[in-house]
Amino acid sequence: MHIAIASGKGGTGKTTVAVALARVMGSCVLVDCDVEAPNAHLFLNPDVQNTQDAYVMIPEVDDGKCTGCGECSRVCQFNALAVLGKSVLVFSELCHGCGGCVLACEPKAITEGGRLIGTMQWGKAGNLDFYDAKLRIGEPMSPPLIKALKRQAECLEAKNTILDCPPGTTCPMVEAVGGADYCILVTEPTPFGLHDLNMAYQAVQQMDIPAGVILNRAGMGDDCIQEYCKANGIPILLEIPHSREIAEGYAAGKDILSSMPSLEDGFKKVINTISEGLNNG
Repeated sequence: MHIAIASGKGGTGKTTVAVALARVMGSCVLVDCDVEAPNAHLFLNPDVQNTQDAYVMIPEVDDGKCTGCGECSRVCQFNALAVLGKSVLVFSELCHGCGGCVLACEPKAITEGGRLIGTMQWGKAGNLDFYDAKLRIGEPMSPPLIKALKRQAECLEAKNTILDCPPGTTCPMVEAVGGADYCILVTEPTPFGLHDLNMAYQAVQQMDIPAGVILNRAGMGDDCIQEYCKANGIPILLEIPHSREIAEGYAAGKDILSSMPSLEDGFKKVINTISEGLNNG
């Protein structure tokens, strides 16, 4: 069972929920896919056992073989190649590493090189396997690193995986959520929370992934989230109260179950509800 934790905006409590779910599930894999700002490790303090660099393919051109035909530039959908006479300019930061230019080059003047995009690490936190990654400073594209990180985590062939996804509804979120069995959308009872929940829900609908909502900081605002979920038939799996106790624990680096143990049964119910729904679906 692969469960993605997502939201339309940052700061709603995705990592809080992801860590809590991983704790109540027991033996599972937690993957922090927010490679631009990973922070799940702050609450788990994993024993890091392996670190690995991640690369994306970029074309390397042999000017001696290149005829300047321009076919590589024509097939590139991202304008990462420009042909000037018999010279080919490679804009590596625009390259998505698809390899189309290599296949299109009849003189075999293009080979696959590599560009460092970040580092991945794996560790243990109790009975949890933990993965996260850090995007290289200045690197504009995070989806290739997220894809590589998920591929590494899949090598364990674990029964249960929690994916802590990046905020928003753009390519990084889509890459992280893709392939999940279920998506939990974390939101808060504010106008911004409602607006971005709507965008996130539309995104997971397009990916045909069943979704439910966890309402964080419940009681802080109005009933806009409950009304939206009722109107759209979205289950509210859990409401986490707006609590100073939780906020103080978070500031001290404590996970939510350490700050408010009474929520453990609620998170267990979330897991059971999702599991039963997937088994009956």
